[in-house]
Amino acid sequence: MVSAENVWKSFGHHEVLRGINLEVKAGEVTTLLGPSGSGKSTFLRLINHLDTATAGRITVDGDLVGYREHNGALHELRPQAIAKMRSEVGMVFQQFNLFPHMSVLQNIMEAPVGVKKENRASVKARAERLLERVGLADKRNAYPGSLSGGQQQRIAIARALAMEPKLMLFDEPTSALDPELVGEVLDVMQNLASTGMTMIVVTHEMGFAREVADSVVFMDGGVVVEAGPPREVLNNPREERTQAFLSKVL
Repeated sequence: MVSAENVWKSFGHHEVLRGINLEVKAGEVTTLLGPSGSGKSTFLRLINHLDTATAGRITVDGDLVGYREHNGALHELRPQAIAKMRSEVGMVFQQFNLFPHMSVLQNIMEAPVGVKKENRASVKARAERLLERVGLADKRNAYPGSLSGGQQQRIAIARALAMEPKLMLFDEPTSALDPELVGEVLDVMQNLASTGMTMIVVTHEMGFAREVADSVVFMDGGVVVEAGPPREVLNNPREERTQAFLSKVL
């Protein structure tokens, strides 16, 4: 579903990503672990073409992200084509980014109706099913300001799913939450994983990585230091840098 080949990203003279190679199969859950500044969030943004890579290429479901290739050269797609590509990839950020002036139901319906021009009645039915799925059917007419952080993040997940994406990206979705609210968001994500959704999750929640992920990728300094099944990377890491990081967080 996702393939990254020798991906580099620089901001000025600062190299954030230095030759990332990574594959995520359809239906897999991959967690990205690592210290702050290791390039995890930047990599997610490249998958959705919110940032552009300095070098290398990324494909999603076989399609080159953000570019077309012609005579061996890459040409950036037009904004309309990029928007269509983005509509197939759901992204959930640390901050919930809900529209404060819209109700919960309106927040979930906005993109399918406004961007994909779908029928309002069918989108409303889908939105209500998604609210049931995230356990917030009783909040359909509430406004984001009246909800807890955990509830807002569950609405943000439902909003991303309303676009019926083929891939979901999560950028530390629980880091802005009070500790007692983390579990309700992780439960929704675990249920989503059980349906076969392909997910890439930047997280510090080691329990989620251990129990839900098919693969764990440890990044540091803009490179993939170590990758493999959770039981290998978390229980018996090979690399000293991985061992040092895990000794502080497990």
